Amino acid sequence: MSPSSHTPRWSLSDLPAQTGRTVLITGAGSGIGLETARAFASAGARVTLAVRTLDAARAAASDLPGDPEVLPLDLADLSSVRGFAAAWDRPLDVLVNNAGVANVPLGRTADGFERHLGTNHLGHFALTNLLLPRITDRVVTVASNAHKGATLDLTDLNWQRRPYRASAAYGQSKLANLLFTLELRRRLTEAGSPVLAVAAHPGAATTGLNRHLGPALAFVAATVGRIIQQSGSAGALPILFAATRPLVGGSYVGPDGRGEQRGHPTLVGRSAAAQDPVLARELWDASERLTSTAFPLLVP
Repeated sequence: MSPSSHTPRWSLSDLPAQTGRTVLITGAGSGIGLETARAFASAGARVTLAVRTLDAARAAASDLPGDPEVLPLDLADLSSVRGFAAAWDRPLDVLVNNAGVANVPLGRTADGFERHLGTNHLGHFALTNLLLPRITDRVVTVASNAHKGATLDLTDLNWQRRPYRASAAYGQSKLANLLFTLELRRRLTEAGSPVLAVAAHPGAATTGLNRHLGPALAFVAATVGRIIQQSGSAGALPILFAATRPLVGGSYVGPDGRGEQRGHPTLVGRSAAAQDPVLARELWDASERLTSTAFPLLVP
């Protein structure tokens, strides 16, 4: 849906003070994750960047205010996820599930999962469940417009039988992000928890996600990108909106421009598959089996 002509367009200047709040952002060493971290830190939050490459992230975060923390986390390795969660010993206001890979060749994570599914969905699924007892406000999961043309094959989530296509695998993982948010919202509500599960997408923003495209496609992406893409800081706005605004659980935020490619954040729609509660529960059950993690017992 688009905002009405009477609704003010939300921008970075509308981000409320975040003093005293703790925010954890995965994949925050570059791109939208780094810009999200920058905005939160500038607003006074205690920010932790959970990243795979420490040195590069520390260099990137060196000019962020508030001396943000940089910690190692490899979402493609469940032992890393478990170790990270076990070491997290303080309340957490906001978890931003931002890290991701896109359009990578067929490969497997440390646990044998297809890389898009393992990194973008299963790693965040496990991390969220393990950290939920510490989370006080909300979980924001970063999805993508790529979910709209995607399907989810519960009989072959890890592309062991189907002919592999990187774009289809990426789309499936982003559909999984939204189904995860849908079922997480249901479980939180049923448990009487005040924690919100919401999602956001950045539109067409300049990130490093297309670095795995071949030369020809990379050239096309760069050429088209110069026309339709917005900056990383603009792409972070829907995430910041989803993380700080009074929303109902399950809300999905994206840019308000044509095709949700760019613009100011607003509530947006999603595909019919992304709204399927049965599919969401089935994916949740499969994800529990694959990661050996489960929704924790929460005390409201």
